[in-house]
Amino acid sequence: MTQTQAPQRTGPLAGVRVLEFAGIGPGPYCAMLLSDLGAEVLRIDRAGGNGWPNPVMDRGRANLTLDIRSPAGRERCLEAALHADVLIEGFRPGVMERLGLGPDVLCDRNPRLIYGRMTGWGQEGPLARAAGHDINYIALTGALAAVGPQDGPATPPLNLVGDFGGGSLFLALGIVSALWERERSGRGQVVDAAIVDGVTSMMAMFSGLVPAGHLSLDRDRSVLGGAAPFYRCYRCADGKEISVGPLEPHFYKELLDRLGAPADLYADQDDPSLWPARSLRLVALFATRTRAEWVSLLEGTDACFAPVLTLDEVMDHPHMASRGAYREIDGIRHCAPAPRLSRTPPDIGQTRDGETVLAGWLGSKEARNARHHP
Repeated sequence: MTQTQAPQRTGPLAGVRVLEFAGIGPGPYCAMLLSDLGAEVLRIDRAGGNGWPNPVMDRGRANLTLDIRSPAGRERCLEAALHADVLIEGFRPGVMERLGLGPDVLCDRNPRLIYGRMTGWGQEGPLARAAGHDINYIALTGALAAVGPQDGPATPPLNLVGDFGGGSLFLALGIVSALWERERSGRGQVVDAAIVDGVTSMMAMFSGLVPAGHLSLDRDRSVLGGAAPFYRCYRCADGKEISVGPLEPHFYKELLDRLGAPADLYADQDDPSLWPARSLRLVALFATRTRAEWVSLLEGTDACFAPVLTLDEVMDHPHMASRGAYREIDGIRHCAPAPRLSRTPPDIGQTRDGETVLAGWLGSKEARNARHHP
């Protein structure tokens, strides 16, 4: 989908201009979120792209290919940043400064600019300039140690926890917070979104409850990590899997009642010493029927149940379909924008020509002055 004229956006960020320096993972996802919420995103890309073309995560952009290491490319970036509200970059600390595009330069030229920086380790600290990926960042926060089998190494939960949870979402939160503050001060600021900081914040529940003994992250005693027989996944007769999670006693009773479980499984739900043996008994029980049979018996009840679906299956599940969780655009299924807003609903933006968008940003001299001298 291409369009030369600016489409009308309905999202709460309509009118916000975002200059994105192309990267991989958390930065692009943050830009996608802002675009879905109505922002106009102009991506500065390198020739040939970033090597990870993604028609879903790259949606709603205008793309402009520039060599930012050349004087001409740098000058165009400076020009674009002068008329942007937000900038997103995900390079190692110091790279943008060496290019002459750091916040010291751009925020001086455009005092209203919100300069969003996405890194794994942060802008400062002993590891700041070291290479790393999601698995390394969540390893340093204590999150990774809690995930995995009791008799094996820790298991990375895709790159959801670090890149997209501790990274993209905290960068987006920092940006919208800075936009809100700018309404009062008239000034932008730098957002240092480090994945290690975000995941550490996400560990707040555990850092608050574990020291008091109310919760354990030890894999053989972690009620939320798969050690408890009532909060884990089970394989069915057809090899497919289901999940159960009745943490509360009344929900646990609901599950056992529906399973027709033996009476001795009801008592002492939270006694970790009983969990291994009970898990084995439930393993045998759930293996007696197919996933579809368990769905028929348990889905939609207070047993806290859901089938473990593949991505393809998710798109066609009745609940997800009823909520319009996916939309098909040009033959590709896209996740719907989230969260949903009642008065200014987000939407998936159209792909536009970068030169056209930048020309619109520059506009007339009067329009430029109006943006920077309200």
